[in-house]
Amino acid sequence: MLTLEPEQTTTLDYSNLNTSIQETFTAIDRFEWQAVDEILQMREQQLYLQAGYKNFEEYCQRELYAWGGYRRINQLLGAKKVIDAVGELGGHIKNERQARPLLRLVKEPEKLKQAVAIALKDNPSPGESDFAAAANIVVPQLPRKKQSIQEPMVPKIQEPVVPQKAIVTVSQQSHPRYGEEGTIEADAPNHWQQIVTFADGERLLINNTDLDAPSVPFQREQNYPPEYTEAIAQIKEQHQRELERLSQELRIGLQSEATARAEEQVQEQIQSLQNLYKQQREQNIQLQQRLDEMESLRQLEAENQQLKQRIQDLENAVEQRPSQQWGNTMTQQATKALNKKVKQALEKTIDLRSLAVEPPKENAQECLRLMGIALKNLASAMNNTQALEAAAIILGSEPTPSAIAYRAEQLEMLPQAVSDIRQVLAKPGCSWQDFWNVAQEYEVIKQDYWAELTTQETDLITALQNASSQLDRIGIGSIVAHADPYRTLYVAKGEVIQDLGDEVIVAWDHWQNDSKKTDRYFRDELRFWQPQ
Repeated sequence: MLTLEPEQTTTLDYSNLNTSIQETFTAIDRFEWQAVDEILQMREQQLYLQAGYKNFEEYCQRELYAWGGYRRINQLLGAKKVIDAVGELGGHIKNERQARPLLRLVKEPEKLKQAVAIALKDNPSPGESDFAAAANIVVPQLPRKKQSIQEPMVPKIQEPVVPQKAIVTVSQQSHPRYGEEGTIEADAPNHWQQIVTFADGERLLINNTDLDAPSVPFQREQNYPPEYTEAIAQIKEQHQRELERLSQELRIGLQSEATARAEEQVQEQIQSLQNLYKQQREQNIQLQQRLDEMESLRQLEAENQQLKQRIQDLENAVEQRPSQQWGNTMTQQATKALNKKVKQALEKTIDLRSLAVEPPKENAQECLRLMGIALKNLASAMNNTQALEAAAIILGSEPTPSAIAYRAEQLEMLPQAVSDIRQVLAKPGCSWQDFWNVAQEYEVIKQDYWAELTTQETDLITALQNASSQLDRIGIGSIVAHADPYRTLYVAKGEVIQDLGDEVIVAWDHWQNDSKKTDRYFRDELRFWQPQ
């Protein structure tokens, strides 16, 4: 059963509301710059001709009249020129109003950049008044001369005239100059607007309803003929609906963007947790391997001690008993020979105490490898960084537990690798392919097993490789096919008829009846032909 819960209202917080308002205006400015880029495409590509408009101005007046028409579009394009001319400093100009006082310097880029730098020096986040003051410092603006304009021949309306030099304040909050004072220095062009000059020298035509001047009597409202009243009301209503639509689209866009950002952050957190789990599991596996190695070393040490003790007991027994007491079982000389062989077998094992007394007589490389593994285990058990670094130096790896463990696993294959390679080299008629079939399994420890081989063995391997490379080179007379399995020529048969150095010319068998019989290829694009 579907139930509707009462809507929960939350108390508004100033910080959140203020941040939301600032983000909304920032988004509006961003969309305005995006609209400028689209307007430039419309003008430069003349796409308005497709709709039947004669020129760009007519398109702006017809389609964009609700957003200021051609006059507003010119202001935005002028701001775009300012941002492009100022270069890297353009990021500090947030909207068209801030770029407006800098437009007169756009033909002098150096002075324009100087004005922006002055504004940023005084205020890290400058406003339009800061840019206007900086532009006036770089290039002072001279007051405009009053031009004599002949009054139109219209009936005089008995309305109070605004005295010159009247100081007024912009009281309309939606106006870009809200809260700023200006001076009326020129006659009004009509009875519902005034020409106001501001401190930065800019002169604007402002409606009387947007001004607050109680001491100045002027007509506050514009009177329209009755036939235009209904049309004006419809335009205002349409404009209000358009503003509501844009506001709703902006809210939906901001919510979608925030949702996408939150989902992306959650995905990143999940991925990081999965990577952490994978690393932890690998570390656990490595720790278990180390424990197994330490346990096996302890068992070998215990068996070694038992064998040594047994040898000592046998030697003592042989020395204490006369030879005749052995009967026909064995002589004392045979017993000592047997003990000597046992000692030789045991000497192949590695004892740290014996290594501390004298250097090893054989298997020095194996001693060094086991010493590195032992140091690695000691570093793990004692948490000793110096032992870890020593193990890394001996084994030739990075001083990290994972790198040392990986290197130790590689070196464990070394005795088997040397044995297999020597076995294949000892075969009569050994070829490079025979050697490579075995050696490629131990490619990761090539330098290690190469150091274990004798000079004669390495020379033999080099000779086999050189002989193989000479036989494998594609030349004149070679029967070839294409090396790419996705080409139809992969199963075709051809013969190299000309050698051009890095390239060869091939005559294909199935092209004999065609007009094109040959083609040109690089050697690495071909392979030796093999019957299917």
